Amino acid sequence: MKNSLETAAVLIETLPYMQDFYGKTVVIKYGGNAMINSELKNSVIQDITLLKYVGMRPIVVHGGGPEITSVLNKFGKKTEFISGLRVTDEETVSIAEMVLVGKINTEIVNLLNRHGSKAVGLSGKDANLILAKKHFAEVHENGRVSMVDIGFVGEVESINTNILNTLIDSGYIPVIAPIGVGKNGESYNINADYVAGEVAGALGAEKLIMLTDVEGIYRDYQDKTSFISSLSLEEAQQMIAQGSIGGGMIPKVETCIKALQGGTGKTHIIDGRQPHSILLEIFTSQGIGTQVVK
Repeated sequence: MKNSLETAAVLIETLPYMQDFYGKTVVIKYGGNAMINSELKNSVIQDITLLKYVGMRPIVVHGGGPEITSVLNKFGKKTEFISGLRVTDEETVSIAEMVLVGKINTEIVNLLNRHGSKAVGLSGKDANLILAKKHFAEVHENGRVSMVDIGFVGEVESINTNILNTLIDSGYIPVIAPIGVGKNGESYNINADYVAGEVAGALGAEKLIMLTDVEGIYRDYQDKTSFISSLSLEEAQQMIAQGSIGGGMIPKVETCIKALQGGTGKTHIIDGRQPHSILLEIFTSQGIGTQVVK
């Protein structure tokens, strides 16, 4: 009886959040260890399915860098990075598209459908979902800044929200691979963090949730007591400018800033290594991770 009452208490705690977020759009950036570990993978898929069944409108944007690297190695192609971005020639972008769209996207869609959702896989080429242009890497050397052409690496110019709204209005979960299309039909590989932020901002999503392999943001990463549970947009910008946020966290925080400026309600950077981290962030009062808010 005690366990039943505890279960009921947990369900009652979630009620106000279900009421607040019913009918609201949530963009989930799916990446990191949660895409590799099978137990975590099922946890994420269950969370997304539950969001759908309680009346929310989830959209998934996924990455796949490690798998791209693995396949490139099998083809005998070395991976080179400049300013954290993969140098991408024509053959590399074809392999990246094959991995992201043909393999990873299909697997996520299949898992969601097996759990009872109605998921549809998309790349930026579908209905011109992600129009893109070439992105030049910014290189700092000897006090000078230069812009370097790194091939078919793109940045988002626009998002076709019509196709996304049509799908979610019809009860589907869009699953987006971060491949954009240029004005001449060429493919561009785009950082999945940035795609998620652009999608969330364009749709005016209630939330953007980014799954990572860290607990969130720290004022000093070496000091675990400096964890930040909530950060304003202005504070986030200052921390990047001061160098307090660095490395792989920079694109994630920049994504949160971009999404908020575009009209997203709240953004969250959470630890995808924790089972059911999405539900814990949305449906509990304490939440987990770091929220970046206006």
